[in-house]
Amino acid sequence: MKRREIIKKLGAFPLAGGFLTGSSLLDHSGVPLENGVAGNAANIYETLGITPIINCRGTFTILGGSTERPEVFEAMEAASGYFVQYDELADGIGKRLAEITKAPWGMVSAGCAAGLKHVTAACVTGGNPEILLKIPDLSGVEKNEVISPRYSRNVYDHAIRNIGVKMINVETPEELEKRITSRTAMIYVNSGRGSAPGQPLSLEVVSDIAKKYDVPVLLDAAAENLTIPCTHLERGATVVAYSGGKAICGPQCAGLLLGDKDLLMAAWQASSPHHGPGRDNKVGKEEMLGMLAAVEAWTTRDHDQEWQTWLSWLDEISQQMLKVNGVTTEVREPQGLSNVAPRLVVQWDPDQLHITGEEVAEEVARNAPRIAIGAGSYDNMTSINITPSQMRPGNARTVADRLYGILSQKRTPQSDELQPASTDFTGHWEVEMEFFTTRSTHIMYLEQDGNWIQGTHQADYATQEIAGMVEGNEIKMRSRFRAPGDSINYWFSGKGSADQFSGSVFLGEYLTAKFTAKRTQYRDRKERIVIPGGPPLAT
Repeated sequence: MKRREIIKKLGAFPLAGGFLTGSSLLDHSGVPLENGVAGNAANIYETLGITPIINCRGTFTILGGSTERPEVFEAMEAASGYFVQYDELADGIGKRLAEITKAPWGMVSAGCAAGLKHVTAACVTGGNPEILLKIPDLSGVEKNEVISPRYSRNVYDHAIRNIGVKMINVETPEELEKRITSRTAMIYVNSGRGSAPGQPLSLEVVSDIAKKYDVPVLLDAAAENLTIPCTHLERGATVVAYSGGKAICGPQCAGLLLGDKDLLMAAWQASSPHHGPGRDNKVGKEEMLGMLAAVEAWTTRDHDQEWQTWLSWLDEISQQMLKVNGVTTEVREPQGLSNVAPRLVVQWDPDQLHITGEEVAEEVARNAPRIAIGAGSYDNMTSINITPSQMRPGNARTVADRLYGILSQKRTPQSDELQPASTDFTGHWEVEMEFFTTRSTHIMYLEQDGNWIQGTHQADYATQEIAGMVEGNEIKMRSRFRAPGDSINYWFSGKGSADQFSGSVFLGEYLTAKFTAKRTQYRDRKERIVIPGGPPLAT
Protein backbone atom coordinates (compact mmCIF):
# COMPACT_ATOMS: atom_id res chain seq x y z
CA MET A 1 0.00 0.00 0.00
CA LYS A 2 1.37 3.44 -0.91
CA ARG A 3 1.93 6.08 1.75
CA ARG A 4 -0.72 8.34 0.20
CA GLU A 5 -3.31 5.55 0.40
CA ILE A 6 -2.45 5.02 4.07
CA ILE A 7 -2.85 8.74 4.67
CA LYS A 8 -6.27 8.71 3.05
CA LYS A 9 -7.33 5.74 5.16
CA LEU A 10 -6.27 7.59 8.28
CA GLY A 11 -8.16 10.70 7.24
CA ALA A 12 -5.10 12.54 8.43
CA PHE A 13 -4.93 15.65 6.25
CA PRO A 14 -4.59 18.83 8.31
CA LEU A 15 -7.23 21.46 8.58
CA ALA A 16 -5.69 24.84 8.22
CA GLY A 17 -8.68 27.07 7.64
CA GLY A 18 -10.00 27.32 4.12
CA PHE A 19 -7.66 24.76 2.59
CA LEU A 20 -9.86 21.68 2.70
CA THR A 21 -12.74 20.75 0.46
CA GLY A 22 -15.86 18.96 1.58
CA SER A 23 -14.38 15.61 0.55
CA SER A 24 -11.80 15.89 3.32
CA LEU A 25 -14.62 15.35 5.79
CA LEU A 26 -14.95 11.79 4.50
CA ASP A 27 -12.62 8.86 4.74
CA HIS A 28 -11.53 6.93 1.65
CA SER A 29 -14.81 5.03 1.47
CA GLY A 30 -16.99 8.10 1.89
CA VAL A 31 -17.88 7.42 5.53
CA PRO A 32 -18.80 10.70 7.27
CA LEU A 33 -17.13 11.89 10.42
CA GLU A 34 -18.48 10.27 13.57
CA ASN A 35 -18.02 12.37 16.71
CA GLY A 36 -15.59 14.50 14.74
CA VAL A 37 -13.35 11.57 13.75
CA ALA A 38 -13.32 9.86 10.35
CA GLY A 39 -14.54 6.28 10.49
CA ASN A 40 -11.36 4.47 9.49
CA ALA A 41 -9.19 6.93 11.41
CA ALA A 42 -11.06 5.93 14.54
CA ASN A 43 -11.03 2.24 13.71
CA ILE A 44 -7.26 1.94 13.40
CA TYR A 45 -6.94 3.12 17.00
CA GLU A 46 -9.96 1.26 18.27
CA THR A 47 -8.40 -2.02 17.16
CA LEU A 48 -5.90 -1.28 19.96
CA GLY A 49 -8.65 -0.43 22.40
CA ILE A 50 -7.93 3.31 22.13
CA THR A 51 -10.60 5.96 21.63
CA PRO A 52 -9.45 8.98 19.56
CA ILE A 53 -9.67 12.42 21.15
CA ILE A 54 -10.90 15.74 19.76
CA ASN A 55 -8.03 18.10 20.50
CA CYS A 56 -9.24 21.42 21.91
CA ARG A 57 -6.03 22.00 23.87
CA GLY A 58 -3.41 22.77 21.23
CA THR A 59 -0.06 21.32 20.24
CA PHE A 60 0.62 19.10 23.25
CA THR A 61 3.00 16.26 22.45
CA ILE A 62 1.05 13.85 24.66
CA LEU A 63 -1.96 14.40 22.37
CA GLY A 64 0.05 14.02 19.17
CA GLY A 65 1.35 17.56 18.62
CA SER A 66 -0.06 19.27 15.55
CA THR A 67 -1.84 18.09 12.43
CA GLU A 68 0.72 17.81 9.66
CA ARG A 69 0.32 19.79 6.46
CA PRO A 70 -0.59 18.03 3.17
CA GLU A 71 2.71 19.30 1.76
CA VAL A 72 4.51 17.43 4.54
CA PHE A 73 2.95 14.10 3.58
CA GLU A 74 3.69 14.69 -0.08
CA ALA A 75 7.34 15.47 0.63
CA MET A 76 7.70 12.44 2.91
CA GLU A 77 6.16 10.19 0.26
CA ALA A 78 8.47 11.63 -2.39
CA ALA A 79 11.48 11.02 -0.13
CA SER A 80 10.64 7.39 0.59
CA GLY A 81 11.93 4.62 -1.64
CA TYR A 82 15.20 6.38 -2.44
CA PHE A 83 18.61 6.39 -0.80
CA VAL A 84 20.84 9.40 -0.26
CA GLN A 85 24.02 10.22 1.64
CA TYR A 86 22.82 11.96 4.81
CA ASP A 87 25.63 14.53 5.06
CA GLU A 88 24.84 15.63 1.51
CA LEU A 89 21.14 15.76 2.38
CA ALA A 90 21.78 17.85 5.50
CA ASP A 91 23.95 20.23 3.48
CA GLY A 92 21.28 20.67 0.81
CA ILE A 93 18.54 21.20 3.40
CA GLY A 94 20.73 23.61 5.36
CA LYS A 95 21.23 25.77 2.28
CA ARG A 96 17.55 25.68 1.37
CA LEU A 97 16.44 26.56 4.90
CA ALA A 98 18.85 29.48 4.87
CA GLU A 99 17.33 30.73 1.62
CA ILE A 100 13.75 30.45 2.92
CA THR A 101 14.24 31.81 6.44
CA LYS A 102 17.04 34.34 5.76
CA ALA A 103 19.03 32.67 8.56
CA PRO A 104 22.75 31.86 8.09
CA TRP A 105 22.03 28.11 8.14
CA GLY A 106 19.41 25.54 9.03
CA MET A 107 19.26 21.99 10.36
CA VAL A 108 16.51 19.44 10.99
CA SER A 109 16.70 17.50 14.25
CA ALA A 110 14.63 14.70 15.79
CA GLY A 111 12.41 17.15 17.63
CA CYS A 112 13.17 20.41 19.42
CA ALA A 113 14.58 18.72 22.54
CA ALA A 114 17.03 16.74 20.40
CA GLY A 115 18.04 20.02 18.77
CA LEU A 116 18.82 21.51 22.20
CA LYS A 117 20.94 18.46 22.96
CA HIS A 118 22.88 18.65 19.69
CA VAL A 119 23.60 22.36 19.99
CA THR A 120 24.80 21.87 23.57
CA ALA A 121 27.13 19.13 22.37
CA ALA A 122 28.37 21.44 19.63
CA CYS A 123 29.14 24.18 22.15
CA VAL A 124 30.99 21.70 24.37
CA THR A 125 33.00 20.06 21.59
CA GLY A 126 33.43 22.79 19.00
CA GLY A 127 33.33 19.97 16.45
CA ASN A 128 36.19 17.96 18.02
CA PRO A 129 35.12 14.28 17.73
CA GLU A 130 37.40 13.16 20.58
CA ILE A 131 35.47 15.41 22.97
CA LEU A 132 32.20 14.27 21.40
CA LEU A 133 32.93 10.66 22.23
CA LYS A 134 33.67 11.55 25.87
CA ILE A 135 30.14 12.85 26.44
CA PRO A 136 28.60 12.68 29.03
CA ASP A 137 31.88 12.29 30.96
CA LEU A 138 33.22 15.83 30.72
CA SER A 139 36.12 15.35 33.14
CA GLY A 140 39.10 17.13 31.62
CA VAL A 141 36.89 18.99 29.10
CA GLU A 142 37.23 22.76 29.40
CA LYS A 143 33.76 23.73 28.20
CA ASN A 144 31.53 21.93 30.69
CA GLU A 145 29.09 24.55 32.05
CA VAL A 146 25.88 26.07 30.72
CA ILE A 147 24.51 29.27 32.22
CA SER A 148 20.78 29.92 32.23
CA PRO A 149 18.57 32.67 33.63
CA ARG A 150 16.53 31.10 36.40
CA TYR A 151 13.31 31.90 34.53
CA SER A 152 14.50 29.69 31.68
CA ARG A 153 14.84 26.48 33.69
CA ASN A 154 12.18 24.00 32.58
CA VAL A 155 11.50 20.29 32.10
CA TYR A 156 12.94 20.38 28.59
CA ASP A 157 16.44 21.40 29.66
CA HIS A 158 17.00 17.73 30.50
CA ALA A 159 18.10 17.58 26.86
CA ILE A 160 20.89 20.01 27.69
CA ARG A 161 21.86 18.23 30.91
CA ASN A 162 22.06 14.92 29.00
CA ILE A 163 25.38 16.13 27.61
CA GLY A 164 26.82 16.10 31.15
CA VAL A 165 27.16 19.85 31.63
CA LYS A 166 26.75 21.66 34.94
CA MET A 167 23.79 24.05 34.91
CA ILE A 168 24.38 27.43 36.53
CA ASN A 169 21.37 29.63 37.33
CA VAL A 170 21.62 33.41 37.32
CA GLU A 171 19.10 36.13 38.18
CA THR A 172 20.76 39.43 37.27
CA PRO A 173 22.97 40.77 34.46
CA GLU A 174 25.75 41.32 37.00
CA GLU A 175 25.55 37.71 38.15
CA LEU A 176 25.53 36.49 34.56
CA GLU A 177 28.69 38.36 33.68
CA LYS A 178 30.38 37.22 36.88
CA ARG A 179 29.62 33.55 36.23
CA ILE A 180 31.02 33.49 32.68
CA THR A 181 34.40 31.74 32.73
CA SER A 182 36.58 29.67 30.42
CA ARG A 183 34.33 26.72 31.35
CA THR A 184 31.20 28.34 29.92
CA ALA A 185 30.06 26.38 26.86
CA MET A 186 26.91 28.40 26.14
CA ILE A 187 24.00 30.36 27.60
CA TYR A 188 20.53 28.80 27.36
CA VAL A 189 17.48 31.05 27.19
CA ASN A 190 13.87 29.93 27.06
CA SER A 191 11.80 32.32 24.98
CA GLY A 192 8.94 33.95 26.85
CA ARG A 193 8.10 36.75 29.23
CA GLY A 194 11.47 36.71 30.99
CA SER A 195 13.40 37.04 27.73
CA ALA A 196 11.20 39.81 26.32
CA PRO A 197 12.64 43.26 25.56
CA GLY A 198 12.87 45.46 28.63
CA GLN A 199 13.24 42.59 31.10
CA PRO A 200 16.36 42.48 33.34
CA LEU A 201 17.69 39.40 31.54
CA SER A 202 16.08 39.90 28.15
CA LEU A 203 17.57 38.16 25.15
CA GLU A 204 19.19 41.46 24.14
CA VAL A 205 20.85 41.88 27.54
CA VAL A 206 22.02 38.25 27.62
CA SER A 207 23.33 38.40 24.06
CA ASP A 208 25.23 41.66 24.59
CA ILE A 209 27.02 40.18 27.61
CA ALA A 210 27.65 36.87 25.82
CA LYS A 211 29.24 38.57 22.82
CA LYS A 212 31.81 40.28 25.05
CA TYR A 213 33.10 36.82 26.00
CA ASP A 214 32.43 35.02 22.69
CA VAL A 215 29.86 32.71 24.29
CA PRO A 216 27.06 31.34 22.04
CA VAL A 217 23.41 31.83 23.05
CA LEU A 218 20.85 29.10 22.38
CA LEU A 219 17.21 30.25 22.40
CA ASP A 220 14.42 27.70 22.87
CA ALA A 221 11.38 28.86 20.85
CA ALA A 222 9.71 25.44 20.60
CA ALA A 223 6.03 26.38 20.32
CA GLU A 224 6.49 29.71 18.56
CA ASN A 225 5.39 30.90 15.17
CA LEU A 226 8.24 31.07 12.69
CA THR A 227 9.33 34.63 11.92
CA ILE A 228 11.17 35.45 8.70
CA PRO A 229 13.75 36.79 9.13
CA CYS A 230 14.04 35.21 12.58
CA THR A 231 13.43 37.91 15.17
CA HIS A 232 15.46 36.08 17.82
CA LEU A 233 18.55 35.91 15.62
CA GLU A 234 18.17 39.62 14.98
CA ARG A 235 17.96 40.18 18.74
CA GLY A 236 21.28 38.43 19.28
CA ALA A 237 20.71 34.68 19.63
CA THR A 238 23.32 32.43 18.02
CA VAL A 239 20.93 29.53 17.35
CA VAL A 240 17.14 29.28 17.69
CA ALA A 241 15.36 25.94 18.17
CA TYR A 242 11.77 25.25 17.08
CA SER A 243 9.52 22.21 17.36
CA GLY A 244 8.44 20.79 14.03
CA GLY A 245 5.20 19.40 15.46
CA LYS A 246 3.72 22.60 16.83
CA ALA A 247 2.93 25.87 15.03
CA ILE A 248 4.90 24.94 11.90
CA CYS A 249 2.77 21.77 11.45
CA GLY A 250 5.66 19.62 10.30
CA PRO A 251 6.48 16.06 11.39
CA GLN A 252 5.88 15.55 15.11
CA CYS A 253 9.26 13.84 15.41
CA ALA A 254 11.22 16.70 13.81
CA GLY A 255 12.69 19.98 14.99
CA LEU A 256 14.15 23.04 13.30
CA LEU A 257 17.44 24.78 14.16
CA LEU A 258 18.35 28.14 12.62
CA GLY A 259 21.49 30.18 13.14
CA ASP A 260 25.27 30.19 12.91
CA LYS A 261 26.49 27.77 10.25
CA ASP A 262 29.67 26.61 11.97
CA LEU A 263 27.84 25.86 15.21
CA LEU A 264 25.08 24.01 13.37
CA MET A 265 27.64 21.97 11.44
CA ALA A 266 29.08 20.91 14.81
CA ALA A 267 25.52 20.15 15.97
CA TRP A 268 24.96 18.01 12.87
CA GLN A 269 28.22 16.17 13.62
CA ALA A 270 26.83 15.46 17.10
CA SER A 271 23.57 14.00 15.74
CA SER A 272 22.57 10.80 13.98
CA PRO A 273 23.67 9.19 11.66
CA HIS A 274 27.02 9.98 13.28
CA HIS A 275 28.03 7.84 16.22
CA GLY A 276 28.26 9.34 19.64
CA PRO A 277 25.78 10.75 22.17
CA GLY A 278 23.32 11.90 19.50
CA ARG A 279 22.97 8.60 17.68
CA ASP A 280 19.82 7.87 19.68
CA ASN A 281 18.14 10.97 18.20
CA LYS A 282 17.69 9.65 14.69
CA VAL A 283 15.74 11.69 12.16
CA GLY A 284 14.88 10.01 8.87
CA LYS A 285 15.25 11.43 5.40
CA GLU A 286 11.45 11.48 5.13
CA GLU A 287 11.09 13.63 8.25
CA MET A 288 13.93 15.88 7.14
CA LEU A 289 12.25 16.66 3.84
CA GLY A 290 8.85 16.81 5.52
CA MET A 291 10.20 19.48 7.88
CA LEU A 292 11.64 21.43 4.97
CA ALA A 293 8.27 21.24 3.21
CA ALA A 294 6.53 22.54 6.34
CA VAL A 295 8.85 25.55 6.47
CA GLU A 296 8.26 26.24 2.78
CA ALA A 297 4.50 25.92 3.33
CA TRP A 298 4.72 28.39 6.21
CA THR A 299 5.63 31.10 3.71
CA THR A 300 2.56 30.40 1.53
CA ARG A 301 -0.10 29.54 4.11
CA ASP A 302 -2.99 31.97 4.47
CA HIS A 303 -2.50 32.59 8.19
CA ASP A 304 -5.27 35.20 8.30
CA GLN A 305 -7.75 32.73 6.83
CA GLU A 306 -6.68 30.07 9.33
CA TRP A 307 -7.34 32.53 12.16
CA GLN A 308 -10.80 33.38 10.83
CA THR A 309 -11.64 29.69 10.55
CA TRP A 310 -10.60 29.13 14.15
CA LEU A 311 -12.71 32.09 15.26
CA SER A 312 -15.73 30.72 13.39
CA TRP A 313 -15.41 27.38 15.23
CA LEU A 314 -15.16 29.16 18.56
CA ASP A 315 -18.20 31.26 17.69
CA GLU A 316 -20.20 28.13 16.91
CA ILE A 317 -19.32 26.67 20.30
CA SER A 318 -19.88 29.98 22.07
CA GLN A 319 -23.38 30.43 20.66
CA GLN A 320 -24.37 27.02 22.00
CA MET A 321 -22.82 27.70 25.42
CA LEU A 322 -24.72 31.00 25.78
CA LYS A 323 -27.98 29.06 25.66
CA VAL A 324 -27.19 27.87 29.19
CA ASN A 325 -28.43 30.35 31.78
CA GLY A 326 -25.55 31.75 33.82
CA VAL A 327 -22.81 30.99 31.28
CA THR A 328 -20.64 33.74 29.78
CA THR A 329 -18.05 33.39 27.03
CA GLU A 330 -15.03 35.38 25.94
CA VAL A 331 -12.55 34.91 23.11
CA ARG A 332 -9.02 35.80 24.15
CA GLU A 333 -6.32 36.43 21.59
CA PRO A 334 -2.79 35.93 22.94
CA GLN A 335 0.16 38.25 22.63
CA GLY A 336 3.64 37.16 21.61
CA LEU A 337 4.80 34.34 19.36
CA SER A 338 4.29 31.17 21.42
CA ASN A 339 1.15 29.01 21.17
CA VAL A 340 -0.52 31.65 19.05
CA ALA A 341 -4.21 30.81 18.66
CA PRO A 342 -7.45 32.35 19.88
CA ARG A 343 -8.97 30.74 22.96
CA LEU A 344 -12.59 30.54 24.03
CA VAL A 345 -13.16 30.85 27.79
CA VAL A 346 -16.54 29.58 29.02
CA GLN A 347 -17.25 30.72 32.57
CA TRP A 348 -19.98 30.21 35.20
CA ASP A 349 -20.73 30.19 38.90
CA PRO A 350 -20.28 26.59 40.14
CA ASP A 351 -22.88 27.22 42.87
CA GLN A 352 -25.44 27.92 40.14
CA LEU A 353 -24.75 24.99 37.78
CA HIS A 354 -23.46 22.69 40.55
CA ILE A 355 -20.47 21.56 38.53
CA THR A 356 -16.91 22.88 38.16
CA GLY A 357 -14.82 23.36 35.05
CA GLU A 358 -12.43 20.69 36.27
CA GLU A 359 -15.32 18.22 36.57
CA VAL A 360 -16.50 19.05 33.05
CA ALA A 361 -12.97 18.57 31.68
CA GLU A 362 -12.67 15.23 33.47
CA GLU A 363 -16.04 14.06 32.14
CA VAL A 364 -15.27 14.83 28.49
CA ALA A 365 -11.71 13.51 28.78
CA ARG A 366 -12.78 10.07 30.01
CA ASN A 367 -16.05 9.40 28.17
CA ALA A 368 -16.89 9.34 24.46
CA PRO A 369 -16.89 11.46 22.49
CA ARG A 370 -13.60 12.24 24.20
CA ILE A 371 -12.50 15.87 24.14
CA ALA A 372 -9.38 17.49 25.54
CA ILE A 373 -10.13 20.93 27.03
CA GLY A 374 -8.56 23.17 29.65
CA ALA A 375 -10.22 24.14 32.94
CA GLY A 376 -9.70 26.30 35.99
CA SER A 377 -11.37 27.96 38.99
CA TYR A 378 -10.73 31.35 40.54
CA ASP A 379 -12.59 34.21 42.30
CA ASN A 380 -15.57 31.95 43.07
CA MET A 381 -16.01 31.30 39.35
CA THR A 382 -15.11 28.27 37.28
CA SER A 383 -14.36 27.87 33.59
CA ILE A 384 -13.31 25.70 30.69
CA ASN A 385 -11.25 26.86 27.73
CA ILE A 386 -11.05 25.71 24.13
CA THR A 387 -8.13 26.20 21.74
CA PRO A 388 -9.11 25.54 18.10
CA SER A 389 -5.77 25.33 16.30
CA GLN A 390 -5.77 21.52 16.16
CA MET A 391 -9.50 20.99 15.78
CA ARG A 392 -10.84 19.48 12.58
CA PRO A 393 -13.82 20.39 10.44
CA GLY A 394 -16.94 19.06 12.17
CA ASN A 395 -15.35 19.10 15.63
CA ALA A 396 -16.98 22.38 16.66
CA ARG A 397 -20.49 20.95 16.36
CA THR A 398 -19.55 17.86 18.36
CA VAL A 399 -17.83 19.91 21.05
CA ALA A 400 -20.69 22.40 21.30
CA ASP A 401 -23.34 19.70 21.64
CA ARG A 402 -21.29 17.70 24.13
CA LEU A 403 -20.60 20.65 26.41
CA TYR A 404 -24.13 21.99 26.14
CA GLY A 405 -25.48 18.60 27.19
CA ILE A 406 -23.35 18.66 30.31
CA LEU A 407 -23.83 22.30 31.34
CA SER A 408 -27.58 22.36 30.66
CA GLN A 409 -28.20 19.26 32.76
CA LYS A 410 -30.20 19.90 35.95
CA ARG A 411 -28.24 19.01 39.06
CA THR A 412 -28.90 19.14 42.76
CA PRO A 413 -26.32 20.83 44.96
CA GLN A 414 -23.62 18.50 46.16
CA SER A 415 -23.11 18.46 49.90
CA ASP A 416 -19.80 19.78 51.12
CA GLU A 417 -20.15 17.68 54.26
CA LEU A 418 -17.40 15.12 54.68
CA GLN A 419 -17.98 11.73 56.22
CA PRO A 420 -16.44 11.76 59.69
CA ALA A 421 -12.98 10.25 59.97
CA SER A 422 -12.99 6.86 61.68
CA THR A 423 -9.21 6.52 61.70
CA ASP A 424 -6.55 8.80 63.18
CA PHE A 425 -3.49 8.88 60.93
CA THR A 426 -1.50 11.25 63.13
CA GLY A 427 2.05 10.00 63.56
CA HIS A 428 5.31 8.94 61.98
CA TRP A 429 5.00 6.57 59.00
CA GLU A 430 7.45 4.52 56.96
CA VAL A 431 6.08 4.38 53.42
CA GLU A 432 7.24 1.67 51.04
CA MET A 433 6.92 2.96 47.48
CA GLU A 434 6.58 0.29 44.81
CA PHE A 435 7.48 1.54 41.33
CA PHE A 436 7.58 -0.53 38.13
CA THR A 437 10.76 -2.46 38.92
CA THR A 438 12.11 -0.96 42.13
CA ARG A 439 11.15 0.05 45.66
CA SER A 440 12.19 2.84 47.98
CA THR A 441 11.24 4.00 51.45
CA HIS A 442 9.70 7.41 52.07
CA ILE A 443 8.89 8.94 55.45
CA MET A 444 5.74 10.86 56.42
CA TYR A 445 5.03 12.88 59.56
CA LEU A 446 1.27 13.50 59.66
CA GLU A 447 -0.98 15.58 61.86
CA GLN A 448 -4.74 15.09 61.65
CA ASP A 449 -7.42 17.57 62.69
CA GLY A 450 -10.79 15.92 62.12
CA ASN A 451 -11.05 15.37 58.36
CA TRP A 452 -7.88 17.26 57.49
CA ILE A 453 -4.29 16.08 57.23
CA GLN A 454 -1.07 18.07 57.06
CA GLY A 455 2.57 17.26 57.57
CA THR A 456 5.81 16.50 55.74
CA HIS A 457 6.70 13.95 53.08
CA GLN A 458 10.34 12.90 52.88
CA ALA A 459 10.86 11.43 49.42
CA ASP A 460 14.06 9.94 48.01
CA TYR A 461 15.87 13.24 47.47
CA ALA A 462 13.78 15.99 49.06
CA THR A 463 11.33 16.81 51.82
CA GLN A 464 8.12 18.68 51.03
CA GLU A 465 4.84 19.56 52.66
CA ILE A 466 1.93 17.15 52.35
CA ALA A 467 -1.77 17.83 52.91
CA GLY A 468 -4.98 15.93 52.45
CA MET A 469 -8.26 14.66 53.83
CA VAL A 470 -9.74 11.66 55.62
CA GLU A 471 -13.23 10.21 55.27
CA GLY A 472 -13.98 7.09 57.25
CA ASN A 473 -10.81 5.04 56.90
CA GLU A 474 -9.95 6.49 53.47
CA ILE A 475 -7.12 8.97 53.12
CA LYS A 476 -6.18 11.21 50.18
CA MET A 477 -3.04 13.36 50.23
CA ARG A 478 -0.96 15.40 47.86
CA SER A 479 2.64 16.60 47.94
CA ARG A 480 4.88 18.13 45.31
CA PHE A 481 8.58 17.52 44.70
CA ARG A 482 10.34 20.51 43.14
CA ALA A 483 13.75 20.94 41.53
CA PRO A 484 15.06 23.55 39.07
CA GLY A 485 13.01 23.02 35.94
CA ASP A 486 11.23 19.94 37.29
CA SER A 487 8.40 18.86 39.57
CA ILE A 488 6.59 15.66 40.52
CA ASN A 489 3.09 15.61 41.97
CA TYR A 490 2.32 12.74 44.36
CA TRP A 491 -1.39 11.98 44.79
CA PHE A 492 -1.77 9.33 47.51
CA SER A 493 -5.07 7.48 47.75
CA GLY A 494 -5.49 4.66 50.24
CA LYS A 495 -7.32 3.19 53.18
CA GLY A 496 -6.41 1.26 56.29
CA SER A 497 -6.17 1.25 60.06
CA ALA A 498 -4.41 3.25 62.69
CA ASP A 499 -1.28 1.12 62.19
CA GLN A 500 -1.15 0.59 58.41
CA PHE A 501 -2.70 1.98 55.26
CA SER A 502 -2.01 1.33 51.58
CA GLY A 503 -3.16 2.21 48.10
CA SER A 504 -1.99 3.87 44.88
CA VAL A 505 0.06 6.93 44.02
CA PHE A 506 -0.89 8.88 40.93
CA LEU A 507 2.26 10.53 39.53
CA GLY A 508 0.75 12.57 36.71
CA GLU A 509 2.75 12.12 33.50
CA TYR A 510 4.94 9.57 35.30
CA LEU A 511 1.95 7.21 35.62
CA THR A 512 1.28 5.34 38.89
CA ALA A 513 2.91 3.52 41.77
CA LYS A 514 1.74 1.61 44.84
CA PHE A 515 2.45 2.34 48.47
CA THR A 516 2.16 0.75 51.92
CA ALA A 517 2.53 2.93 55.00
CA LYS A 518 3.33 1.40 58.40
CA ARG A 519 3.34 3.33 61.62
CA THR A 520 6.86 3.60 63.01
CA GLN A 521 7.31 1.62 66.22
CA TYR A 522 9.58 3.26 68.78
CA ARG A 523 11.48 1.38 71.44
CA ASP A 524 10.00 1.97 74.86
CA ARG A 525 12.96 3.77 76.46
CA LYS A 526 11.75 5.48 79.60
CA GLU A 527 14.91 6.34 81.46
CA ARG A 528 16.20 9.38 83.27
CA ILE A 529 18.59 11.58 81.27
CA VAL A 530 21.54 13.14 83.12
CA ILE A 531 23.46 15.87 81.30
CA PRO A 532 27.21 16.03 82.15
CA GLY A 533 28.31 19.19 83.90
CA GLY A 534 31.37 19.71 81.71
CA PRO A 535 33.84 18.10 79.30
CA PRO A 536 34.82 14.51 80.02
CA LEU A 537 37.85 13.86 82.20
CA ALA A 538 38.65 10.71 80.24
CA THR A 539 37.49 9.09 77.00
